[in-house]
Amino acid sequence: MSTAPEHSGTRFLVPSLMFIALVVATVGSLGAPLITSVATTFHVSLNSAQWTLTIALLSGAVATPVLGRLGAGPHRRTTILGTLAVVVVGSALTVLPLPFAWLLVGRAAQGVGFGLTALMMSVARDHLPEERSAPTIAQISVVSIMGVGVGYPVAGLLTEFGGVRAAYGLGLLVTAIALLAAWRSVPMAPEGRSAGVDTKGALLLAGGLFLVLFLTGEKNLWSQHLSVAVVLAVVAVLLLCGWTVSGLRSEAPLIDLRAVRHPAVAGANIAMFVGAIGIYLLLTLITRYAQTPHSAGYGFGLTTFVAGLVLIPFSVLGFVAGKITPRVLQRIDAPWLLAGSAVVIGGGFVLFAAARSNLTELFVSMSVLGFGVGSFSAAMPGVILAVTPKSETSSAMSFNYIVRSVGYSLGSAVGGLVLSAGTDTGRLFPNDSAYTTTALVGIGAMAITTLTSLALARQRKPKAEPAAAPTAAPSPSRSGR
Repeated sequence: MSTAPEHSGTRFLVPSLMFIALVVATVGSLGAPLITSVATTFHVSLNSAQWTLTIALLSGAVATPVLGRLGAGPHRRTTILGTLAVVVVGSALTVLPLPFAWLLVGRAAQGVGFGLTALMMSVARDHLPEERSAPTIAQISVVSIMGVGVGYPVAGLLTEFGGVRAAYGLGLLVTAIALLAAWRSVPMAPEGRSAGVDTKGALLLAGGLFLVLFLTGEKNLWSQHLSVAVVLAVVAVLLLCGWTVSGLRSEAPLIDLRAVRHPAVAGANIAMFVGAIGIYLLLTLITRYAQTPHSAGYGFGLTTFVAGLVLIPFSVLGFVAGKITPRVLQRIDAPWLLAGSAVVIGGGFVLFAAARSNLTELFVSMSVLGFGVGSFSAAMPGVILAVTPKSETSSAMSFNYIVRSVGYSLGSAVGGLVLSAGTDTGRLFPNDSAYTTTALVGIGAMAITTLTSLALARQRKPKAEPAAAPTAAPSPSRSGR
């Protein structure tokens, strides 16, 4: 595909990168608010309908490292356009009047788009001056999460008035616009880049990730077929170990594991993993609580659309935090901001655990969560990219997004397990106290995230002082890496 003229592409580069990141996040998350509607429309069980979300997460986790490696090479523009074309085709499959199996194929194709977020960051870092690239990368990271808050209410509204096909039709429209925006605006990668794909490593990682996410999403497998689940878990571990060995031996690994072992990168990925568990846990808790009917003794019995409105403060405050964060980072190191953001997210859990008797309290909890997540997401790339070469931007951030996807899946699974354990025999809905217990689990997750971020901050080398200003010798704990 030919490159768009430089003058026309550069002008719209930043808004295009933001729009593409928002679109792929929104379209990928469309499965969550439509699960019940899909079940009734296609006459399948809720467990089967759940796969419209699960399969998108799976395909995204598998595609992300491959796209990250391709994006590090000379064909990044072609990779972006080709991936968006796949997403558009998948969106068309979700709209056409085809059997349920084709809907799953379409959702898998849409999930591939999750891997584009890291490539958007790579483009921004290569083609924008430093004073613009850092804030842009922070905002891309934010919209990749806040897209959930955009997709839920819109999907719910369209479903109420036009059915599930109408909601998926919006996905087709915006992905087609995103493809056009990418064709007009995304430039070619800088010359001199080369990046081959480690096919063996890709297959090992894909197999391992598929099994990990499958096992976290299939709670019934653990309760009804424990031996099968254990065998699959062992196979997943072996595949991931094989991928690790292969990556350390390969001259062109899918993900540079040596770079991942850098204390800053490793710490950031641990913080993202545990933090993602907590973030997705609270998101699912609040939306599920809001839709629980009054007959359960709690909840508000909201429709999908109205429950989605609860996520609006999450998105709005997240965008606000994302805008503020680059300025805050000029005064505070990114790890310190990560720690502070984790404390804010933990505060959202505390509010939900202590006060959820009316919708206003849910809105407040979601607002606090949104502000914390926006700040956390905006600060995360700064920790990783500070020690990552420009040529490895997409690969490094791809690994971070794999970690986030696995964390999201575990957060959803943990929430489901705790609520299931708090459901009395013969009852459809869990006890109200089960939500409090789940919130306490989330508080623990954010406490671990905070401690990890603080450890990162203490390991960071202090900024060099001007030569004319003598300073005391650094302490052993802060000198060197």
